[in-house]
Amino acid sequence: MEYNFKETEQKWRKFWEENQTYKTEINHDKPKYYVLDMFPYPSGAGLHVGHPLGYIASDIIARYKRLKGFNVLHPMGFDSFGLPAEQYAIQTGQHPAITTEENITTYIRQLKQIGFSYDWSREVRTSDAKYYKWTQWIFMQLFKHYYDKDANKALPIASLVERFAISGNKGINAVCDEDTPNFTAEEWNGMNEQEQQTLLLKFRLTFPDDSVVNWCPALGTVLANDEIKDGVSERGGYPVEQKKMKQWAMRITAYADRLIDGLNEVDWSDALKEQQRNWIGRSTGASVKFKVDASTVQENAPEFIEVFTTRVDTIYGVSFMVIAPEHEYVPFLTTSEQKATVDEYIKWVASRTELDRMSEVKKVTGAFTGSYVINPFNDEKIPIFLADYVLAGYGTGAVMGVPSGDQRDWNFAKHFDLPIVPILDAQKDIEEQADNTKEGKYINSGIIDGMGYKEATATLTKWLEEKGIGKGKIQYRLRNAVFSRQRYWGEPVPAYFKDGLPYLIEESELPLELPVIDKYLPTETGEPPLGRAEGWKYKGEYEYELSTMPGWAGSSWYWYRYMDAQNEQEFASSEAINYWKAVDLYLGGSEHATGHLLYSRFWNKFLKDLGLVPEEEFAKKLINQGMIQGRSNFVYRVKSSVGEGKNPVFVSFGLKEQYETTPIHVDVNIVSNEVLDITAFKNWRSDFENAEFILEDGKYICGVEVEKMSKSKYNVVNPDVLVDKVGADTLRLYEMFLGPLEQAKPWNTNGIDGSFRFIKKVWRLFYDDLGNFKVKDEAPTPAELKVLHTCIKKVEEDLERYSFNTVVSTLMICVNDLGTLKCNKKAILQELVILMSSYTPHIAEELWVLLGNEAGTISYATFPKFNASLLVEANFDYPISINGKVRANISFPTDAIPADIEAGVLANEVVQKWLDGKAPKKVIVVPKRIVNVVL
Repeated sequence: MEYNFKETEQKWRKFWEENQTYKTEINHDKPKYYVLDMFPYPSGAGLHVGHPLGYIASDIIARYKRLKGFNVLHPMGFDSFGLPAEQYAIQTGQHPAITTEENITTYIRQLKQIGFSYDWSREVRTSDAKYYKWTQWIFMQLFKHYYDKDANKALPIASLVERFAISGNKGINAVCDEDTPNFTAEEWNGMNEQEQQTLLLKFRLTFPDDSVVNWCPALGTVLANDEIKDGVSERGGYPVEQKKMKQWAMRITAYADRLIDGLNEVDWSDALKEQQRNWIGRSTGASVKFKVDASTVQENAPEFIEVFTTRVDTIYGVSFMVIAPEHEYVPFLTTSEQKATVDEYIKWVASRTELDRMSEVKKVTGAFTGSYVINPFNDEKIPIFLADYVLAGYGTGAVMGVPSGDQRDWNFAKHFDLPIVPILDAQKDIEEQADNTKEGKYINSGIIDGMGYKEATATLTKWLEEKGIGKGKIQYRLRNAVFSRQRYWGEPVPAYFKDGLPYLIEESELPLELPVIDKYLPTETGEPPLGRAEGWKYKGEYEYELSTMPGWAGSSWYWYRYMDAQNEQEFASSEAINYWKAVDLYLGGSEHATGHLLYSRFWNKFLKDLGLVPEEEFAKKLINQGMIQGRSNFVYRVKSSVGEGKNPVFVSFGLKEQYETTPIHVDVNIVSNEVLDITAFKNWRSDFENAEFILEDGKYICGVEVEKMSKSKYNVVNPDVLVDKVGADTLRLYEMFLGPLEQAKPWNTNGIDGSFRFIKKVWRLFYDDLGNFKVKDEAPTPAELKVLHTCIKKVEEDLERYSFNTVVSTLMICVNDLGTLKCNKKAILQELVILMSSYTPHIAEELWVLLGNEAGTISYATFPKFNASLLVEANFDYPISINGKVRANISFPTDAIPADIEAGVLANEVVQKWLDGKAPKKVIVVPKRIVNVVL
């Protein structure tokens, strides 16, 4: 009887849904295990075969942990606010909610047919007002708190106000804006409401701020760095420019130390943790104030320009200063002679993203302002330049240039013919390249001449602090996170403005829902789309915030909502949070290292400060799955067949060198084992319906190349097609079999046949060729038990270390060996079915019932227990070597002593023949290896 995968898989998917097989409740009698996928954005294209890779792996672990006795939470939802739905709305006028709902429906259908054991009763959607009510609520808590350095946690702004009223801000050690003034209690109490609220914005964990952002005019919104590729928007490929705008910001910088130190607590890849450490960029150094030379600058120019440096010891080697092109001081420092050059340079820099500016190391660009600063240590005049590699938002937006010790500064100095001053006697070849050594003694360095690095650094820092023009300091590359998008399709910010200052709506008024608007474009006066909403004002009087929250808002806490998805009173109950605590295994892409994963850690730490969650880190273990790459196919059009009235001619791959050709991507779904389905090809595109073909051996062979899976390359493989053709279990097996989960790997549909044959081979262990069920209740043989327990041991070990591909190999070997042994014993096959159930749940459910078990109970069966004694051999076959050549094999008990083995060897007929009546000179017995007889 042939295995009918279509009927079987549909049957069990229906059973799971009707019986809510995977619905999860709190159960204190079992240990908990929380396995989570990074939830997807539901695009209109639906899933392709690359998307389920991580989902299959997480589902295997979820099913495995249930078998190991854990109470498993394994949910799924949708990150459903996104640019594509809004772009479609702009083009068609259709509300983004409609598109999003249609896309989610497609995703759910596709996910269900692959057989994932999700608890769908916990599904969340970030665009659902019942969900984003709590995203807005968390935002409000951030607004109501500041970060106290002494307590090392967030505390209520209300407590700060009480302290201000008693003693001003004396003795308050809080994270706040650099320009926060000192004030007394009398001064605070004498301020009006507007003055007090303005001052409090310098402390709040979220606040409106002027920020330099990635502005995309075509999309009409600010983009995060990870939404930009090669200077253009990832969605649509539109130009992106740097622009200063009023944005909401979040003071993630307050958590910089905890974000770095917390990386030691989590089991994430070293590469990803290093990315976050570098992004946060904690550096120890000194701040230094350089006095501006007043002789060239304009009125209102700053008295000092402050820089942060990790190498204050090199300060005598400074030969120029560089400030960011967008720095607020630029207009005051630019002389009239340099204005045209500076303006042109600023315009060019505005077209480049921050990522481009930071990563460009070969090309040197800059513009001289015409002004100078004075080095406080030697009173030398130092020219001030603009350069794109300095960013206004990093540090002070100014950098001192030390070309002898920094290669980027050296390149800049060479380009603009600036001095390169040696500062250490150990520096070598500085006319050829920079040498950043800290070895040797200082030269040309005034008060530190002759000193070593540590003494020099301490001496200079002390001098700066005594003069009041600098101090030792810890600096971070991390900046406050922009928290605004000038779009419609996002969470409304629950704030309004009174006298130009932000205030929160009442918590009882949540959720603040998106209003109806006529179209999804900015207003004619340049306001975000929400400015189109008629009468949308707080209490009919005050303007709401018109920007919406960014894409990362709803994804920065969603794992808690899964714990208690229907709760209308709080984002999740304390009972649920304290039971599930944190995610035990999180799977998703490494591209989210400095976006979602960093912001989520920030919000989680804030929620812990409020006593709402118990864990400092939200995800204990993280696996980044590699990308499944597309396997593109090509046809080759003969160039001479191009033109009006000509039928296109395509030449097969093996013959293309004989012609001038143009390679053209072809839909991989009409190619099998590189052979093109010519009829399907003609139907694929109307311009190819009269195509002619130059074949080899009667076939058209296509070319192959591994590329990113993309609709434009026609190499997207829809999982629906494969599930229909070979079944979901086969797809699950094959995706895991492709290679280690973390590695990128090319997709090749041709190889899926092997997995399909394996499924059918498993079925044949249970049925004979006549379709008779052949499983017997007989005692298994030692050989059958050995095969099974070898498999149990390896499967368990590999799943515990997340080696998903090797489990497939192990199962295949086991099934082959049991087939060779003609095993049909229930005691063996029932355990095999449990072992397979995590990978192939549909056939496992079917076989489980055929073996006499209750339907649906395999998901909560017990994982087979490994018995090491069943792998111990009773006998060992010793190769018998006579004078270096193996002449016989003799079996002895594995616990036989060497004397008994020697006696048995010498009594053997074959050995006696070679001895020919002589006594051997020596018999060497190596236990469980070999016996050597020396004549």
